[in-house]
Amino acid sequence: MTRIFGTDGVRGLANDKLTAELALDLGVAAARVLVEHGDFDRPRPLAVVGRDTRISGQFLEHAVVAGLASAGVDVLRLRVLPTPGVAYFTDALNADVGVVISASHNAMPDNGIKFLARGGVKLDDALEREIEEHLGQDWDRPTGGAVGRVTPYGPTVEEYAAHLVGTLDAPDARPLAGLTVVLDCAHGAASEVGPHALRLAGATVITIGAEPDGLNINDGCGSTHLDPLRKAVLEHGADAGFAVDGDADRCLAVDHTGEVVDGDQIMGILALALKAAGRLVDDTLVATVMSNLGLVQAMTAAGVTVRQTAVGDRYVLEDMRAGGYSLGGEQSGHVILRDHATTGDGLLTALHVLQRMVATGSSLQDLAGVMTRLPQVLVNVGGVDRTRTDDVALVAAVQEAEAELGSSGRVLLRPSGTEPLVRVMVEAPTAEQAESVANQLADVVRERLAL
Repeated sequence: MTRIFGTDGVRGLANDKLTAELALDLGVAAARVLVEHGDFDRPRPLAVVGRDTRISGQFLEHAVVAGLASAGVDVLRLRVLPTPGVAYFTDALNADVGVVISASHNAMPDNGIKFLARGGVKLDDALEREIEEHLGQDWDRPTGGAVGRVTPYGPTVEEYAAHLVGTLDAPDARPLAGLTVVLDCAHGAASEVGPHALRLAGATVITIGAEPDGLNINDGCGSTHLDPLRKAVLEHGADAGFAVDGDADRCLAVDHTGEVVDGDQIMGILALALKAAGRLVDDTLVATVMSNLGLVQAMTAAGVTVRQTAVGDRYVLEDMRAGGYSLGGEQSGHVILRDHATTGDGLLTALHVLQRMVATGSSLQDLAGVMTRLPQVLVNVGGVDRTRTDDVALVAAVQEAEAELGSSGRVLLRPSGTEPLVRVMVEAPTAEQAESVANQLADVVRERLAL
């Protein structure tokens, strides 16, 4: 059977790969898996469904909801809400399943459908396979009063914003009073709740990228395009700026001088804050192999162990759950604060970075100085056999490069999971050395792994 679930649900070009028919069938199949497992303490299972601002989300939401309800599941429609907001309500409302309709940071034509299990956690791979097995099957449909009820859930923005602010160690009701913050909402799911949460915490908020029209999500704005945020921070003399992506599960920052503060620096700031509060479990931070060596060096100096996983937030979260760790994330700004969330939450991250600024009386620039980013060069070598990175000559070349760099640098060779290419990443004390070593290794990859 062909798998349709990827690492983050079902995703693709809306109305092409991801059609209304498929969305309807996914809703039915997910409902049937729920019913077959039969572990719910109400007349019918309960689902919550939320989406981002893509215009295709409108018909996909209706299709998923129709599938769930037709299979006997009650549905609460959360409407437009960040992915971590849907995860929160899945847990807070004791729902049996959560559904997010979003393609995150992808361009507008794409969309996706992701299912969350009870508690707002990612659905197990085994359950995803069960859903796939049920697609297109004949079944005995419920009739009469056995079909599900569909109800809008009204106070999502207010309740979710209150939850976010409630996670702060607030000595008063407005813990961020006195700070001026720019928030770029990527014309996405955070466009309403993001500014509301920051203002509720007492900050003065300048909002950009918060006029979604269904077509402009992630378009030249948000965490993948930081120039508008940098410009707005400088223009308004703000203390800091934050940019989330379309579903607001990640964020990057800009300090008052317009310098970018990436996910590694944000993790470093939050790791030290949690360590100081005695809440950094085992004094350990979980990151991926793509995190800058500068983060590892800084955390080691501060007495924090950095565990590095494969690239992808799912691997970070798996390692966090296995070890019970409280903080993890990616350089891209996907940061997981497990004391408060089951997934990355860009708004939660921004609030806690701002809280650290208030608590220490430091600027974001000063806090970001916790680590020095080593120059990093990434070369994508295409047209090669990505399955042969164990080639003897290539392994020897990598070892030679590692010997040259010693403890002051790093080499990472990573085959693409989907394309015939190998990614060569090198970090070194200088940009010139990083570029030189990366290009030398890229040449060896081309020579030894040519198709």
